[in-house]
Amino acid sequence: MSAQPVQLLVVDDEAFNRDLLQELLSGVGYAVTLAEDGEEAWEILDSGQHQFATILLDRMMPRLDGMGLLARIKADLRFADLPVIFQTGIDRPADIAEGIKAGAFYYLVKPINANVLFAIVQSAVSTFDLTCNLRQSANKDQANLANMLVRGEYHVRTLSEVRTLATALSGYYPQPQRVFLGISELLINAVEHGNLGISYTEKSRLLQEGKWEGEIERRLALPEHADKKVDVTLEHGLHEMSLTIRDCGKGFDSSKYMELSPDRAFDPNGRGILMSKMTSFDRIEYLGKGNQLVAVVTI
Repeated sequence: MSAQPVQLLVVDDEAFNRDLLQELLSGVGYAVTLAEDGEEAWEILDSGQHQFATILLDRMMPRLDGMGLLARIKADLRFADLPVIFQTGIDRPADIAEGIKAGAFYYLVKPINANVLFAIVQSAVSTFDLTCNLRQSANKDQANLANMLVRGEYHVRTLSEVRTLATALSGYYPQPQRVFLGISELLINAVEHGNLGISYTEKSRLLQEGKWEGEIERRLALPEHADKKVDVTLEHGLHEMSLTIRDCGKGFDSSKYMELSPDRAFDPNGRGILMSKMTSFDRIEYLGKGNQLVAVVTI
């Protein structure tokens, strides 16, 4: 028996946008449900008749707008882990930062590039699946194991290893779902930018061309990158948990990625550090030349 297609909810008051997204996403195998505004979307969600893995949400809509629906979703335990991707014509950096702070998984600005759309939706669906697994595995024994942790050291090299380690490390935190995405983003940055030297501009182009993961695999196979690994340390103190990540790169100026810059607000990438800072960790600090960071959660 074939697996059921992944279900997505598309919410937009413009029929053209709804139809376009349905055509694009159904064309790559997703099952798409449409809603004309936030109130209709909430009725669909609240009915419990669908098991959505991601929501694509317009921001400006009648009755209940995108921010209002996002607030309802994040306040309801049934849907709090559901990734919400804003797809909107609002292009002010302050509004984008507001959406990320409110819990949006990502922000796509119209007109939407199809390859970027597919990449972000795939990432959101994968994150949702892993988050559901985290929630199902969270139990008393796991909490006791976390309390016994003093220090753990790890090494990762590939995206597959990153996802495995992010899932494992999240389980040590009091709120695994909160930190999973942040850990994933910071580890991916260390692999792609640090170890493999993929620049910000190159990643933007690769995402737009649908070639990002393929380029990572190509560079991982090169002799000059064969021995490069990302060193990861998790320490459990009395009042905080500290995650240290160090890559083999030349470092970078992290300060401009701690806030949403107007000249980068509409790029398809570059929000991972900001998202991690705003939603996953209580503080993030890059050390030295920028190839080492410490991300802290206060207990």
